[in-house]
Amino acid sequence: MSNPHIGSDFDDFLQEEGIREEVTAAAIKRVIAWQLAEAMKAKRITKTEMAARMHTSRAVVNRLLDEDDTSVTLATLARASVAVGVPLKIEYA
Repeated sequence: MSNPHIGSDFDDFLQEEGIREEVTAAAIKRVIAWQLAEAMKAKRITKTEMAARMHTSRAVVNRLLDEDDTSVTLATLARASVAVGVPLKIEYA
């Protein structure tokens, strides 16, 4: 019995399993949450202050920093980037 995945790459496997988009979104969100938390830490911005700077609730900031919540919008990301003073830059390679 041979393995059908031998010779394929991980992206092929994820595509075959029907989870490529979900896994990619989760990975991107983990990076975004980490980068934002690091920027907040470097500038000593609390979640409460971040919410005030974004003109939103602390619950929104918590969702933004939750690496498992992939439902973040571009508008929220843009407000967060302004709040921490880091330009929003999206690249896809």
